[in-house]
Amino acid sequence: MNATEHPRSLWRETAPLTPAPVVLTKAVKADIAIIGGGYTGLNAALRAIERGLHPVVLEAVEIGWGASGRNGGVVSTKFRVSLSDIAKHHGLETARRMHRIGHDAMDCVERNVEGLGITDAGFARTGNLRCAHNDLAQARLVAEAETARDMFGDTSLTILDADQVREETGSGDFVGGVLSTHAGVIHPLNYARALAAAVRAGGGEIFEHSAVLARKGNGDRTVLTTAQGEVAARHVLIATNGYSDITAATAPVRGTVIPFRSAMIATEPLGPNLRATLMPHGRSYSETRRMMRWFRPAGDRMLFGGRGAFGREDSASAFQELERALKEMFPQLAGTAITHRWSGLVAMTMDSLPQVGMLDERTGFALGYNGAGVAMSSLMGRRAVDLIQGDKPDLGLMERDGPKPIPFYFLREPAVRFVAGWYQFLDRIGR
Repeated sequence: MNATEHPRSLWRETAPLTPAPVVLTKAVKADIAIIGGGYTGLNAALRAIERGLHPVVLEAVEIGWGASGRNGGVVSTKFRVSLSDIAKHHGLETARRMHRIGHDAMDCVERNVEGLGITDAGFARTGNLRCAHNDLAQARLVAEAETARDMFGDTSLTILDADQVREETGSGDFVGGVLSTHAGVIHPLNYARALAAAVRAGGGEIFEHSAVLARKGNGDRTVLTTAQGEVAARHVLIATNGYSDITAATAPVRGTVIPFRSAMIATEPLGPNLRATLMPHGRSYSETRRMMRWFRPAGDRMLFGGRGAFGREDSASAFQELERALKEMFPQLAGTAITHRWSGLVAMTMDSLPQVGMLDERTGFALGYNGAGVAMSSLMGRRAVDLIQGDKPDLGLMERDGPKPIPFYFLREPAVRFVAGWYQFLDRIGR
């Protein structure tokens, strides 16, 4: 999908009109210039304002055009790597820190919604249910929940059996699951736009359709050049996540993430009798297969998404596969029409963790949320500003002393296809 196209998402269709975008057409100054107008960049701008700094956000297309306006709107505490694995490889204290950071991220979204008076994002702390697709997956979920409870004192997790998960979801596909009450759902595009409105209200500047084409030092400032203007900033934050290859200005971080397309579909409005049997508690839900599917309600519709779409453009076959999986998991939706289809890029990293650090003494970066970034990007945007200002925020295993390029990055597309194919095979044989 190129930088002039917009996904036909349910979010875009249901979002209210926004002010006309302002394009950078002059030379301006900033205490901190932020490349990327998603959750990371907007939260960074808000943190900068709190610190008495003047931020300028430069967005290549529009606020929320990338992952921040296309994702499933699932707000959770989780990382893609388990806390048990973190404890095994990095020690118990590091696992405790990461557990705390995950919950801080969820709290960050709640504070934004409440503190900024965000009413149209539909945030609700309804919980998230991880649904086990086989007994081995259930055993892993239970072990992880017990680790969080016993080692970290986490009381937000409840183990459910097959009957309870069937009541929760309306599907008989699962053998059990684990419910986290410290999670929620949100209208992702409205959340992004509300953050942008708060930045503007606080005195920050946001320029859309203003891709950064070049970045170079000039004395004690860094100059970011766009097609029609420039920003001279004391500090810079690169916050472009899976869209770090739009221009050469973000080349130093481009090779640290592998863009992986994630696709979503939305059903037509469901009748009240059918809707009452599906996801009655209004949570978000995900399964444990490696090529994970997730689902959640959005009003009287069901959203269903997952990984496995390849390339830079939308894929008809990926949407067809999602619809097939949806109706296999929920046979009662056999005659239900799909009204919306869209996709976006997830930024995958080698260790399945985000990366936050300094590119040089004036330039920071924060990206690589591995498809679990609504909460974590909100928190990391704020902490990245603290890092740039010379503080020592707790970044856990996400802190980097510089960008960590992925080996053999030029092979990323065939590698993604190979890994995805291998994961699909493991899912089919129940491993």
